[in-house]
Amino acid sequence: MFQQLQNIDTAFKHIRLFTAGVIILSLTLSGYVVYKSFGFITASQERIYILANGKALEAWSSERKDNIPVEARDHIKMFHHYFFTLDPDEKVIQTNLTKALYLADASAKRQYDNLKESRYFSNLISGNISQQIEGDSIQLDLNQHPIYFKYYGKQKLIRTSSIVTRQLITEGFIRNVTRSDHNPHGFLIERWNTLQNNDLKTENR
Repeated sequence: MFQQLQNIDTAFKHIRLFTAGVIILSLTLSGYVVYKSFGFITASQERIYILANGKALEAWSSERKDNIPVEARDHIKMFHHYFFTLDPDEKVIQTNLTKALYLADASAKRQYDNLKESRYFSNLISGNISQQIEGDSIQLDLNQHPIYFKYYGKQKLIRTSSIVTRQLITEGFIRNVTRSDHNPHGFLIERWNTLQNNDLKTENR
């Protein structure tokens, strides 16, 4: 009889150990599944899709601080593109300069007003002159706040009889502002100044 009781007691111990093992294994497995699920959800939230020309392109989101140099250079590039890419058409000039002025402060507006008062834009229209800008490089000093930049580019004035190429160097600072449709990078150019804008060469057409 004692032997039977001992066997029953041993059986209960085995059952308890087995049950405890199953519970621990289940909790471990559940914890792993929850962990992997959170990882999958986080990865899914970082994945975005961009619709371009009717095709969905996959992209990955990242922290703003990781992209500051790239976004800052593109902001500076687009500002100079809009400010200096002009055709002999009043609407084109107004449209491009309006886009440019959303990306900079009053320092750009002053240069625009000076050009307008000197009849620069009127001369482009009357002379059928197109103006283009080609960026060479953009230097950033990320140790300063606002960030200091220097822009190097070549400006082309395309006339009926000739093409004049000019060296353009400008400088300024950029600071963070709220992103918007007019300012997608969320930067604003301040204290913008032209350091150099001299003729390099003239080609006959």
